[in-house]
Amino acid sequence: MKKQPIIAGNWKMNKNPSEGKLFIDDVQKNISEINNLSIIFFPPSTGLYNVQLKSPCYLGAQNCHWEKSGAYTGEISIDMLKDCDVSYTIVGHSERRQIFKESDQWVNKKIRTLLANNIKPILCIGETLQERDAMQTENVLEKQLYKGFAGLKSLENCIIAYEPIWAIGTGKTANKDQIKMAHGYIKTVLKKIYPDSFNCHILYGGSVNSKNAKELIQIKGVDGFLIGGASLDIKSFVSIIKIVSNI
Repeated sequence: MKKQPIIAGNWKMNKNPSEGKLFIDDVQKNISEINNLSIIFFPPSTGLYNVQLKSPCYLGAQNCHWEKSGAYTGEISIDMLKDCDVSYTIVGHSERRQIFKESDQWVNKKIRTLLANNIKPILCIGETLQERDAMQTENVLEKQLYKGFAGLKSLENCIIAYEPIWAIGTGKTANKDQIKMAHGYIKTVLKKIYPDSFNCHILYGGSVNSKNAKELIQIKGVDGFLIGGASLDIKSFVSIIKIVSNI
């Protein structure tokens, strides 16, 4: 039985707080009859406070720090997220790994702290074009899974997003076979590490839009999307939600 899909919108460094609140209100008005999937909004940290959401919509953060408080200029703590009623947090996004040099060890610390505080992490994993061309995709995914989830006894409340780095914001999308094989391999690795709790959601992210959403959501092993650019436009995002809801 296919899992209830998750449609997540990562706004990255876009939309100020007032724009974000209006956007969320508009989305909710346009999907009032939909209840067969979960929708997660990931605004910048400035837009997390005092957001009015009702099921099936939830609030997520783009980042966090594992320490409770302290001299970490520019960071946001788990307690701050909890006070904003954040339910999910993105961890290990390629932009955090590549631009801000976040390590697998940092990713692991964040995941463990989030789970200890009842916030669900979405672990992003994926390969560069050079790694894919060198036939290293499976090695990269396995390493990121092992190191990201190190020390966890269960994957309960964990979500994974497969985002081939070469397809993020480029307009390129991995083809059906590439996505199916990657998601299948991720499931194989998870089953090996966590035989009793490997069946978590595996989302796809990589230039998802309203034109390709119907084809992508029907690929075996794809349990939803983590969407970047297309989640910033009301018409596009609502269209994707309705497409997935009707599959």
